[in-house]
Amino acid sequence: MAITISTADARMSFSEIINKVAYGNEPIILTRRGKRIAAIVSINELELLQRIEDHMDIADAKAALAEPGENISAEDAWKSLGL
Repeated sequence: MAITISTADARMSFSEIINKVAYGNEPIILTRRGKRIAAIVSINELELLQRIEDHMDIADAKAALAEPGENISAEDAWKSLGL
C-alpha cells in the first residue's frame, strides 16, 4: 500500500522519500490540506504506465482505422483544426 504524506512533511524529508520510491519501489501519495494531489513513483513504474498507455493508444488507433468510412491523413486533420 502506498504511503501518504503531506507536501509540507515531504519538503522536510525529500531525500528520504526519493530513496523509498527509487530503491524500495514504494509509491508516495502527496496531500495538501488532506486532499490527494500527486504521487511519486519509481522510474520503473512510470515506464510501465507509459507502455500501458502506448498499447491503449495503439488499440484505439486500430479500432478507429477499422471503422467504416473515409480515413483522412493526420496532416489533413490538423489542417482542418487549424494546427
